[in-house]
Amino acid sequence: MESSTDLFKELSIAINKVAFITGGGSGICFTIAEIFMRHGCKTAIAGRKVDRLRKSAQTLTAATGVKCLPVQMDVRKPSEVMAGVDACIQEFGRIDVLVNGAAGNFLCPLENMSFNAFKTVIEIDTFGTFNVSKVVHEKFFKNNGGVIINITATLHYRGQIMQAHVGTAKAAIEYLTRFQALEWGPQGVRVVCVAPGPIGDTEGMRRLSMGQSDEQINRFIPIRRQGNRKEIGEICLFLSTPMAGLITSSTIIADGANWIASGFEDQALEGFKKFAAKM
Repeated sequence: MESSTDLFKELSIAINKVAFITGGGSGICFTIAEIFMRHGCKTAIAGRKVDRLRKSAQTLTAATGVKCLPVQMDVRKPSEVMAGVDACIQEFGRIDVLVNGAAGNFLCPLENMSFNAFKTVIEIDTFGTFNVSKVVHEKFFKNNGGVIINITATLHYRGQIMQAHVGTAKAAIEYLTRFQALEWGPQGVRVVCVAPGPIGDTEGMRRLSMGQSDEQINRFIPIRRQGNRKEIGEICLFLSTPMAGLITSSTIIADGANWIASGFEDQALEGFKKFAAKM
């Protein structure tokens, strides 16, 4: 029987590889890169804004002592994706983990949404996930295996106002993940989704919360708190190791059961107790 020390050793050794992370210049994916790098994983972070990428790469390397390569590319443009993946392989010689985290989001009711706005989010999220996955698969995973982690959300499970564009894009990614897992599994490729719920320490959450307080948001989360970026990074770290070797095609929902909660469970239970006491 393995000891906890053996498991931590396996975790550390397993991640001493190379990760390619889109959207890694900021937010959740920046922290995913940091968590990977703190476990010895060389990392390429990809995005459109080269100045931000260079600054983020310098920050990550200084904090972890591990090499981080900034890769400027637009996930919507296959030619740029090919060049970006080539740059990573040229620098590090391989890619072991792909994290598809590039995304676009804003609040907008459907009746006010332009054709181009809807199209842009689908192109960044869904097409971007397909484009990068396809290129990394062709250039390395097809012959060497690997792990793909697609960052999604929980918006499409119950629906959410002013998020139809994002929910549609994330729903498509989840189903793409299943097809990827089926077709690429025999080549040693595992494909999973991580679906964060409310993550408190992000600019996105501050912009999308519509002025709600933490107390108001937490009321709808059964564990009574929002997640943080470090927790999402650690989930991705685990999924990248042999300890998660049987997990593929799945979506890991990381939201404290927020997606199934109404926010009125406490009141309903108290109401039942009062009703039962009178019987």
